[in-house]
This record gives sequence, structure tokens and C-alpha cells, in this order.
Amino acid sequence: MPFVAGIDSSTQACKVVIRNADTGQLVRYGAAPHPQGTEVDPERWWESLKEAVSAAGGFHDVAAVSVGGQQHGMVCLGSDGTVIRPALLWNDTRSARAAVDLVAELGDGDGMRGARRWSEAVGSVPVAALTVAKLRWLAEHEPHEASRVAAIVLPHDWLTWRLGGAASLDTLVTDRSDASGTGYFDPVENEYRYDLLALALGLSETNARELVLPNVLGPGDDAGTADRAFGSRHLRLGPGCGDNAGAALGLGLRPGETSLSLGTSGVVAAVSADSTTDESGLVAGFADATGNFLPLTCTLNASRVLDATARVLGVDHDGLSALALAAEPGAHGLVHVPYLEGERTPNLPTATGSLHGMTLASMTRENLARAAVEGMLCLMADGIEALRHQGVAVERVTLVGGAARSTAVRMIAPSILGVPVVVPDPGEYVADGAAKQAAWVLSGGQEPPEWSTGRSQIYAGEPSPALLGRYRQAAHSLAESLESP
Repeated sequence: MPFVAGIDSSTQACKVVIRNADTGQLVRYGAAPHPQGTEVDPERWWESLKEAVSAAGGFHDVAAVSVGGQQHGMVCLGSDGTVIRPALLWNDTRSARAAVDLVAELGDGDGMRGARRWSEAVGSVPVAALTVAKLRWLAEHEPHEASRVAAIVLPHDWLTWRLGGAASLDTLVTDRSDASGTGYFDPVENEYRYDLLALALGLSETNARELVLPNVLGPGDDAGTADRAFGSRHLRLGPGCGDNAGAALGLGLRPGETSLSLGTSGVVAAVSADSTTDESGLVAGFADATGNFLPLTCTLNASRVLDATARVLGVDHDGLSALALAAEPGAHGLVHVPYLEGERTPNLPTATGSLHGMTLASMTRENLARAAVEGMLCLMADGIEALRHQGVAVERVTLVGGAARSTAVRMIAPSILGVPVVVPDPGEYVADGAAKQAAWVLSGGQEPPEWSTGRSQIYAGEPSPALLGRYRQAAHSLAESLESP
């Protein structure tokens, strides 16, 4: 009855689950917060990991561990393995201009041609979140630091490396899912695109190939050992994965199934046997953690839309939910376009949120709460529609994340998303996916274990195309105003 550990090093916190490798039964759990901000010294992740492992009772009886981590973050290492500058996180939008420039440059000055070439090369069109855009920003704004870069890794790569002893740069490893979010890895051919890395950093391809990138391991591959890490005696390491792929693995999603995660970001992800190439940039053609693909849309705004609205109304989340359900559907015409932190999907990094339809009748606490929930869900509905445009069939969604705990979100979601919504018991699905990968490695890499995700509730409702139409009209007006001189 061996135990395995799964780590979720997310934007806001580090969470650790320890589970029975055979049954998936939860044995222990620990968590610790991460610092605020969009750039972080990676050492803070390590300190939080130590706190979370301690809270989970240590690794003295754990046989294998794997790390799921926030995607895209840029961690640059010098030749001696030291971190050159604080990591830029996925939600740092200072690289927005760099993303636009990279698209145009690959298209020889034509943005549409460039978007097509990027999507064909790596499955995704650069936006501010992707590592490739952050590297261009680094080359342009901090050229001295860029000249010192010897290795480029992602948050989960760095933590796995530290767990393994951080012996040398050539021991760095990653997996397809996280590598596919960099903007310079082809998940179909499973190879790095050094020509795109060179374009980002302003190097020749020959010089770009001198940089160390993590070795991309396959699903279930053994990444070595972490002897004596956190009290362990002989701890096997999994290759790790990106957070979205970890959640899909934790939920046990199979090809044809779709999840909607409402955490700091909002992610609609569908496990697929086929890759996608969306030159509009709305759908990112990522890989999953099992050998399949994970086309997804990701927004910058999700649960914190509800956090902000609750703060304005002076209520907790239960109070916000009660207010929202006390209002009529459509919030008496009040429409909230929730681009509170700019937006990634659609690609409007400089946008701000807006309220439309404000009248004496609509400006009530109940309608404001309802509009916040509806606006967030309408943003997610557009993500589902973008997946459908890529040929991905979405018949129902599995809803997870912090905002899934809201009664209002669960009740309102089916009518706005237009499909039944499955809500499993609350859980740490990224950490669970990492633990499942650790058990996979421990078994010799044959097949991931079949663990139960527990009970689920199914919510259904009549679609509300008129409500979604009002939202899209308001969002389109906002986008047009940003494009006007």
C-alpha cells in the first residue's frame, strides 16, 4: 500500500495531497500561500512547498511525487543554475506588445499570415501569457539579464529540478503539456522550435540551440529520484505537468470530455486525440498529460470577478450567491463585461471591465451580483464556442475551481453555457492529477491508475441566447472602443 504525493504549485498557493497509490484514497493534505503579484522569486515557491509538505506531514512514507504547476511562467537560469531575475507569471501582461510583434515578424509584417504560421508551427498564437512573448520582453527591456540566460524553464520544471537536487542544468526535465504552453514547442512532432526561440531572443538559431531547455519526458516516464527530500528515503519523481493537464488527469477526462475551471483564470479544456491550429488565437493547441491533446481557451478573469463584486457589495461569497439568485435572469438589463485584469481570450490585455445597461431600475445590489456571475459565465461561453469552431464537440462540461463552490454559479451556468454542467465534489484536482502521475510512474509507466473522483451533481437549464447576445454586443462595443484612435 504505497503512498504518492501530488503538488499543485498554482498562482495563489502551493497545495500537497498524499494519496494511496492503489485506491486514490486521500491520506493527508497541506497548503501554503504564494506571494501576490505577477512576478515572483522562485525561491518563494520552494519555501511555500516546504510549508505545504510540512503541513501534510512530510514525505517519510511517500514513494513517488509529481508536480503540477502554473503554466507559461518564465524562469531564467544562469550557467551555475541561479535564477537571474524574478519569474514573470502567466498573468503578467507587460509582454503584450512583444506578442504582437512576434506574430507580425513571423508573417513578414502581416499579422494574419504570422498568426497562421505560429498556429501551424506550435498550435498557438503568441499572447502576453506565453513564455515566448516574455522572452522577447526580456530581450528588449533587460538585455543584460537576457545575455546571462543559460537555461529557460517553467515553474513546475524548476520545482521538479529542486526536488531532484538541482545537480546540473542537463538534469532539467519537463513534459509535453507544459512545454506546449511555451510557444516554442511543437506538441505534434514533440520537438522544440529553436527557430522561434531564436526569434524571441534576437539570436541566431545556432546560438539559441546552445541554451538549455528541459528534456521533454513522455507520460508516465521516470524523472529520477529525490532522495532525502522532506524526510523521504527513496522518492521517485514524475515528469510533472501543466496545471490544466493536471486537472484533466485528476478528473479522469477522456477524449471527447470537457472541463471548465473557474479559479484565478477561467479555462475551458477538452481532451482530444487530435491537435488544433486556431489562427484566430482564441484556442491554444496544447498537449495533455497522457499523450493526447488539450485544446483550450484561457481567460485572465474568473473567480476574482466574484471576489471583487463581493467586496464592493460588502458580502461574503455566500451572500453574493444569495443576492445573485434573488435577481431575475438577465439582471434587468445590467451587463457586466468582466475584463478586470485585461483579457487574454479575447486578446485585449489593456482592457478594463465595464457595466452596460445601468438605469435606476437595474442598479440594485441583487442585479449587480447577478450581472457579475452572468458576465463571468458569458466569458466562458465564448470559450466553449471557440472550441466548437475548431471542431471540438462540447456536449457537457465538468465544472471545478473555487467559483464552482458558488450555488449561483452552479444554478446559472447551464442556461448561459447551453449544456448540462457536471459538478464533482470539491477537490484539489491539479494536485490529484500530479499524484495520479506519480502513481503511474511508480507502477512502471504502463497506464495511469483509475481512481474515483467521488460524487457529482448534474445541473441543467434552458439556454438563454438573448442574455448571451446582450453580453456579446457589449463586449464587442468595448473591443471596438479599444481599437479606435
